[in-house]
Amino acid sequence: MSTVADKLARKSTSKTSAKQVRLRLVYVDFWSAVKLSFLASVALAIVTVVATFLVYMVLSTTGLIDRVDELFVAFSNGDFSIKQFLNLPQVMAFSAIVAILNLIVITVLGAVVAGIYNVMVKVTGGLLVGFTSN
Repeated sequence: MSTVADKLARKSTSKTSAKQVRLRLVYVDFWSAVKLSFLASVALAIVTVVATFLVYMVLSTTGLIDRVDELFVAFSNGDFSIKQFLNLPQVMAFSAIVAILNLIVITVLGAVVAGIYNVMVKVTGGLLVGFTSN
């Protein structure tokens, strides 16, 4: 006579077979793709602004901007200074403009890709994806 513990021990030692499922992706929801691409572009915009700030601070702290400015002043006989154009507010404004443009472009690109995929599914039949259970 076996106990419940013996039955459970035998069950846990037996190997279960993994099931495999093959699914076909035949539709990408347009608004879901737009929302996902918008969130990804917001994250990229934040990274762009923060990275620009950090790079500017490193260049400013190491004195590289001052050395480049001295070089430009020497070549232009004092008529042109790069510090007029390369200060923190202007760099951050440029970074913010680039981040906003990237936000718009990436969101629209996500919508276009979803639309193109939905049209191409009619021709190709969709993307075949395989899944397995552990």
